[in-house]
Amino acid sequence: MRPIGRFLAALTLIAMSGCGGGNDRVAGIPQRFSDIDPYDWRGITPAHHPVHGVDVSRYQGAVDWHRVRGSGVSFAFIKATEGGDYADPMFYQHWSGAAQAGIPRGAYHFYYLCRSAVEQAQWFIANVPAERGTLPPVLDMEWNHTSKTCRSRPDPAVIRSEIETFQRIVGARFGQRPVIYTAVDFWSDNELWKLRGEEFWLRSVAGHPSIKYPGQDWSFWQYTGTGVVPGISGEADLNAFAGSEAAWSAWLARRSL
Repeated sequence: MRPIGRFLAALTLIAMSGCGGGNDRVAGIPQRFSDIDPYDWRGITPAHHPVHGVDVSRYQGAVDWHRVRGSGVSFAFIKATEGGDYADPMFYQHWSGAAQAGIPRGAYHFYYLCRSAVEQAQWFIANVPAERGTLPPVLDMEWNHTSKTCRSRPDPAVIRSEIETFQRIVGARFGQRPVIYTAVDFWSDNELWKLRGEEFWLRSVAGHPSIKYPGQDWSFWQYTGTGVVPGISGEADLNAFAGSEAAWSAWLARRSL
C-alpha cells in the first residue's frame, strides 16, 4: 500500500471511531477555520487531514499573508494567468506577500477551452517566475459555464491531448510537471483517469475524494469555496493535503522547484 493509502486507511479508522478534531463551530472543518456555507461532513472529513492551504485570485483582494500563515495555512496556490492573454492583476502582490510571510506558494493557470495548449503554456511561462523553492505549477481544468466568449466542449480525447501538451511544455520550463486541478464533472466527462503519470488536485465540496473519485490517487483536495480564513476577506477556497505532516515535508522536498 502506498504511504497515502496507509494514511487514508488510518483516517477511515478514526472516522469510524468518531474521533478526530472536528470544529465546534463547523463540524468537519479544522478549528482554525470556518465555513460560510458548510457541508454536513460525514466519514473522513477535512479535519482528519492535518495539512491545509488556500488558493487565491484577484477575487480575494488584498490578503494579510502574515495573518494567513498565523492561522495555520501551510501552502498557497495563486492564480497567475488564464487563456492566452489574461494575467491576474493581483498575482504579483499575492506572490510576493505569501513569500514574505514564509508560505510555500505556487502559481496556477486557468485553461481556456478556445485557445491552444501551446499558446496557453507560452503565456503562463511568460508571466510566472521560475523561482527556487516554489511549489510546482498548476493547470486548472474545468468547465466554465459562465464564459461569454467560449462555450466550446471539445472531445474528451482532444482535451486529454491538450493537457499533455501543456504539461510537457510547462514541465520542461519549470523542471516540474504541473499538478492538475479539476472538478468532478470535468473529470468524469473527459475521463481524466486515462491520463497516466499525472498528479491531481481534486475539487469535492460534498464528499471525500475517495468517494467522489474512487480509486484515484491525489495530492490536494479543495473541500470548500466558502471558507473563512483569518487574513482573507470574504469567502476563501480551502484545501487539504492528502498525507501526514511528515508526508507533506517529504512532498515539499521532492516537488519544490
